[in-house]
Order: sequence, then C-alpha cells, then structure tokens
Amino acid sequence: MIHPDLTRIDRLRTIVTELREKCPWDKVQTKESLRHLTIEETYELADSILQNDYEGMKGELGDLLLHVVFYARLAEEQGIFSLDDVLDTVNEKLVRRHPHVYGDVSVENAEQVKENWEQIKAREKAGSAQKSALSGVPLSMPGLIQAYRMQEKAAQFGFDWPEVSLVLDKMKEEWTEFEEAETPQDREAEMGDYFFTLVNYCRWMGINPDDALARTNLKFRKRFQHVESQAEAAGRPLKDLSLEEMEAHWQDAKKL
Repeated sequence: MIHPDLTRIDRLRTIVTELREKCPWDKVQTKESLRHLTIEETYELADSILQNDYEGMKGELGDLLLHVVFYARLAEEQGIFSLDDVLDTVNEKLVRRHPHVYGDVSVENAEQVKENWEQIKAREKAGSAQKSALSGVPLSMPGLIQAYRMQEKAAQFGFDWPEVSLVLDKMKEEWTEFEEAETPQDREAEMGDYFFTLVNYCRWMGINPDDALARTNLKFRKRFQHVESQAEAAGRPLKDLSLEEMEAHWQDAKKL
C-alpha cells in the first residue's frame, strides 16, 4: 500500500521499487534492455513537441521521468548511486554552470551564457578521461544533430568562420567537389562534406537544421497521406494513380 502523504516523486520511486519486487516484467529489466525504449520515448516526446501537443508532452515527459527513476533504482540495487545522487548531481551542476545567477559573473546576453557554460564544462572535464570539448556529443546521436552540436561547441572556443559569406563560399566549393567526384565512395564523402557545411550555414542563420527537416518531413507525411486517402476514397490502389493525378491531390493537400 502506497502511503498517500508521499511527495509525487517519492510515490513514483516507491512504485518503481515495488514493481522491481513484484512484477515479472520489471524484475528482469536491465539498463541495456531499457536503453532502446528510452530512445523511443525521447522520440515520442519530440513528436509531441513538433505537433504542439501539450497533452502528449505531459504523458511523454512522465514516461521519460519513469525511465530516469528506473535507471536510478537499478544502480541503487547495485550500490552504485541513487535517485538522490542523480538529483544532487544535476542541482550542483546547474548552480556551478550559472555563475551569473549564483555567483558574481556578469553577462549581457544568452550567447555569453552559452560561452560560459562550455568553458566551465571544459574546465570540469580537464581532469577527466573526456578532455575534448566534443566529448559531450554522443557518437550515436543522429548525424544532423551531431554535426550541429559539434559546430556549436567548437564555435564557443572561437573555431568558426569569421563571417557567413565564407560559409556560402565553402558550400559552393563542396558542391563543385561533389560534382567532380568520380567514385561512389568519393561522392558519398563529398556529399557528407556538403551536408556538414550546409548545417553550418543553418547555424549561422539561426536555424536548427534538425527542426527544419523534421517539420518538412511532417508536412510531407500529411500531404502524402492526403493523396493516399483520395485514392482510397476513389476505390483505387495508390500505385494505379498516374503521376498527374497524384500531383493534383498533392496540390489539394497544400491548399488544405
């Protein structure tokens, strides 16, 4: 029986502890078995954000919080760390990395806050195994986001183009190199270089390339599904529609 006077986070912690003791599924879970589920929940949260679905966000945030508590419980069972340790760690880090709020450092804008954050983070990692400013960018992160985050971090230390026109020049250079590539391997490498430079241009323009592409993907999904629904309403398989018919439905979807 869960005590009604528990705080909400303690109630969740109690529930997870009881599930680990009594539920056959929860008993056998490990950090490895939960990993892919956590990634899935993160993408579901991202979907609800893109769709401006606050009710969905509420549910997905709860699911992610469950995963945080579950991982902490697994570690606590092995005597490694507890949920309290997790909370202490993040609280201390936030205070430490916001000296303009909790110290005597002055900042004028959000960009200076980001610069201070990265510099403090670099000092913290100076004595650890992860000494690179890029160590915090996961290798398993999707390529588009990974490129954007690496460029952001490098720019915090002054490793950046002096002006945006030079980024555009670099994009043209990379495209020319792609057109001149002769082997499939070279074309792939040059296209990768072009994408990387395009991401850099997006960063200069204040555009998150992953958000931009995700919204375009969502737009394409909705419009293509309209084409499918029109084919179904006409009692015809989609593959039997001509390109001209599909284009007409596509233009209708744009108007909608």
